[in-house]
Amino acid sequence: MAFSFDQLTRPGCVAVMGILNVSPDSFYSGNRSSDPDAVMRVAEQMIEEGAQILDIGAESTRPGSKRISVEQELERLLPVVSKLTQRFKTPISVDTYKAEVADAVLQEGVTVINDVTGLRNNPEMSDVVCRYGAGIILMHMKGTPESMQNNPEYKDVGVEVLKFLSESVKKAESAGIAPGSIAIDPGIGFGKTLNHNLELIAGLGQLKELNKKILLGVSRKSFIGKILDLEVEDRLEGSLAAGIAGVMSGADILRVHDVSSTVRAVKVAQAIREVN
Repeated sequence: MAFSFDQLTRPGCVAVMGILNVSPDSFYSGNRSSDPDAVMRVAEQMIEEGAQILDIGAESTRPGSKRISVEQELERLLPVVSKLTQRFKTPISVDTYKAEVADAVLQEGVTVINDVTGLRNNPEMSDVVCRYGAGIILMHMKGTPESMQNNPEYKDVGVEVLKFLSESVKKAESAGIAPGSIAIDPGIGFGKTLNHNLELIAGLGQLKELNKKILLGVSRKSFIGKILDLEVEDRLEGSLAAGIAGVMSGADILRVHDVSSTVRAVKVAQAIREVN
C-alpha cells in the first residue's frame, strides 16, 4: 500500500517533522551528528516529544553549500537509516535529490523522499518513489544551493512558486505516484529574499488549490536572524512565531529542529484555529 500523508495525523491537525542531520556542515549544530548512536538518541527524544515523522539529511543545502557524491551521501546515510527503520515505527524521510540515493534508502525501509529540487534535478526520482509506493515532498528552489541567494528576483513570488509546484505535482502524478503520497513545500530560504519568505508564509493558503499537504520549513533559518539580528542558536522564539504564522495560513506539516516547543505551540494554534 502506498504511503499517504494523511497517515501522519488526524484530519485538521498539524504534524511535526523532526530534523536529523548527518552532514558535518549543516547550518545548525544542535541536530547534527555523524555518530549513529547519537542520532538514535536524538530520534528517540524527538519521537517521545511528539514528532510524527523524522527527516534525515546527509548533504547540506544551505546557501553556498557544495554538492557531494552519491557514494559520500550513502556512506553517511546508510548506517543511520538502517538503524532508524529497524528500531522505530515512526515514518522516516530522507532529504535527497539523487535517485540513486533514494533507491538505496527506500530499500532500507525509508517511507518518504524529501526532494528539494521538486523533481527538477533527476527525472528518474519519480519512478523510484513510485516503485516503492513511497511518499514524496516536492519543494520549490530557485537556482542551486551554491547560487540561490545571489539576488533572487520574482515578478510575483507566490504565483511563480505555485506554478512551479503545480508542474512538479503533475510530473509526480504522471509517473504514477499516488496523489495522497505527495506533499508540497514553498522552499523558505531557497532562492528568496526576506520579503519573499514573509510573503510566502503569509500567503501559504494559495497553495491549497493543489490539494496537497503543505510542509513548511522555517526553523532557525537566516530570515529569522535578519529580523531579530540573532545567530542560529538564538532563533527558537522566532522559529516558533514563523511556524505558527504558517499554521494559521494553512501549513499541515512543520519541519523543525525543536520538536517539544513546536508541539506545544501547535496545540495552542490548533485550538484557536478550530474556533473558526
